[in-house]
Amino acid sequence: MPLQQRLMALAQTLQFAWFCGHVALLICALRYSLSYITFHPNSGWARYSYRTAFVAAAATYGIVVYKSVRARARQGNKQGSLLSLAADENVQYLGMALLWLFAIQMPLALAPFSVYSIFHVATYTRSNLLPTVQPQEQGKQASGLSETIGRFVRDYYDSSMTLVALLEIFLWFRILGSAIILQSGSWILLIAYTVFFRARHSQSHFMQNAFTQLAARIDAQVANQNTPPAVRNIWEQVKGYIRQAADATDLNKISRQQQGPPKKAQ
Repeated sequence: MPLQQRLMALAQTLQFAWFCGHVALLICALRYSLSYITFHPNSGWARYSYRTAFVAAAATYGIVVYKSVRARARQGNKQGSLLSLAADENVQYLGMALLWLFAIQMPLALAPFSVYSIFHVATYTRSNLLPTVQPQEQGKQASGLSETIGRFVRDYYDSSMTLVALLEIFLWFRILGSAIILQSGSWILLIAYTVFFRARHSQSHFMQNAFTQLAARIDAQVANQNTPPAVRNIWEQVKGYIRQAADATDLNKISRQQQGPPKKAQ
């Protein structure tokens, strides 16, 4: 099949639209970063790039959610409860993309989406785009570019997901700071992001590990002899409140309670 026909066939798929969305997100994030670095984060181009990046993010995650729902419908499976739908990682990021699209502008919010997009673009390029442009003959090794992309994904995926987890933790504190100074809409944003943050913590071992490492570092600083006892007490109280909040919002625990005790065999 000629190259043009192969590319046309590829471009007609939803997955290609998903790929284009991630490419658009990266371009807009780069454009906004340049404006931010040059101290013009509120210029017309910067605002347009920022909002368009989240339009692209919503489109990409929307496509994934749509494909998932359609696949279940074709198999005749029930879609499940609202709680099970909310537990879907793609639904969570779709919700956050829509929230950031209309919320106050925070540059840090773009960073986690951008990191994900880098790996999505790299994986799609290696798995779909390169084989379409230059089909691999049987018995021959993959091209050098394909091997380089594969090695990049293998070497940096785990560390990048840890970076995403740290960025999402720092973003929560950034939103908290805005809420403390009563920035418009920040309290609603804080509540919504906290729900998202709790869901990510319960599902992502990268988030759990990053949270544990961050808490351990704070513990080490607080344990220093020069730290006033009042600060240590405050930190212990904060950890206690966090544990209580985590237990109260444990979705797995809540789900088990709703189901009740297992029925005995008749």
